[in-house]
Amino acid sequence: MTLDQIIALVVLIVVVGVMIHGRLRSDVVALSGAAALLLFGVVRPVEVQGAFASPAIMALAGLFVIAYAMELSGLLAWLIRKAKGMTRVFGRHAVWIVIGLCGSVGGFLNNTPVVVLAAPVVRDMALSLGLSPKRFLMPLSYAVIMGGLLTLIGTSTNLLVSDMARNTGQPVFSLFEITGVGLCIATVGGLYLYFIGSRVLEKTAARDEAEMAARREAEEAGKGKRSLLSSFRLPWLMEQRASPGGSGDAVLGNVDLYEKGAERPLELKRALASLAVFVAVVVASAFGLAPIAASAFAGAVALILMRVITAEEAYAGLRPEILLLVAGMVVIGSSLEVTGLAQAGADALIDVIRPYGPWAALFVFYGVTLFSTDILSNATVAVLFSPIAVAIAAALGVDARPFLVAVMMAASAAFATPFSYQTNVLVYQMGNYSYMDFVKVGLPLNLITWATGMAAIPIFFPF
Repeated sequence: MTLDQIIALVVLIVVVGVMIHGRLRSDVVALSGAAALLLFGVVRPVEVQGAFASPAIMALAGLFVIAYAMELSGLLAWLIRKAKGMTRVFGRHAVWIVIGLCGSVGGFLNNTPVVVLAAPVVRDMALSLGLSPKRFLMPLSYAVIMGGLLTLIGTSTNLLVSDMARNTGQPVFSLFEITGVGLCIATVGGLYLYFIGSRVLEKTAARDEAEMAARREAEEAGKGKRSLLSSFRLPWLMEQRASPGGSGDAVLGNVDLYEKGAERPLELKRALASLAVFVAVVVASAFGLAPIAASAFAGAVALILMRVITAEEAYAGLRPEILLLVAGMVVIGSSLEVTGLAQAGADALIDVIRPYGPWAALFVFYGVTLFSTDILSNATVAVLFSPIAVAIAAALGVDARPFLVAVMMAASAAFATPFSYQTNVLVYQMGNYSYMDFVKVGLPLNLITWATGMAAIPIFFPF
């Protein structure tokens, strides 16, 4: 190994270790790792600059602004009131119904905006039942991720793998070609979340719910007439940030928005305009008319130009702690690429699995791709492993299709860390989860979906 490779590996291990320890803010840890890599010359300033101006950052920033415009219009408050009505009839099962609906939508819309809008609704439904949102926010992210496996446009990773396959001379995938495999993985994964994952999260949420119960008894004793939501100022609820214009409205994920605005009247014109922009953004990205970063950025600017939201309100709607966390992790992932550490590991993989049969090779290849996604970005894994998939198939004399589908599934369905997918980052911050919460629930889900994929892929895509 070269010195740069050793430094990149050490920084990665230290960053993950400190995040597991949980004493420092995750965005500070990620930025510290990026700074160390830049200081030692492992990455160049231009590469760091590229991370902070990456499509993921642009997409998230634009989507936060669009979602905030929908909040200010009263649309989200209206949806919350409707969702809470379901909880009176179905109880906690209503939250799982919403999660399931969001998962199915994830097959046709970009995952990130679905979670951006659904997470505060799911959280408030949980709070209205006296339950910790920790029970449901992580399953929401996982369900939407698995929903993205259902179609070619469900996630940008699928489209990227299809394009990479075309570059190597393979035919492109059709819209519903991977639906059979994706549906198997999503079904088995959903059952795990409902029957097993929820029990693991129940233990994690116990302390929060005990505090909620104690606060409620204080309220019932007549020590205050605050609303249920305003009483539950738990760790995952972010402090109120006044906008530069002094409006005092809260950013996405802040319970103060619902304390003051749960009964916010629906401004129909403003709501329809922001909703139309949101639909235009997701449709444009889903059907390949424009990248999600471009459409989200354009949508955010359009809302300002249309005077649906002011520039000050748009700035107030940004979530810098999430944007900087993603940027820092992109820098760390890039260091594995620029040092050649990732490619060296990929080359070694081919040498190891070539002597074995296609099923064993697929098993190992899926696993390596899956756990690489827990470290690298899904786009990086798709770009890195798609050519390897074709090379392995050629070496074994079999169809490359099963290996390419394995890249699609494994590069998205990685759940063991909060940084394996953008939506995980979103709920990680909002739910105040620990790093180990994702390991406890996500690692078994990784293994279950891996086994399911290995059973389903050869059926729908024979060697």
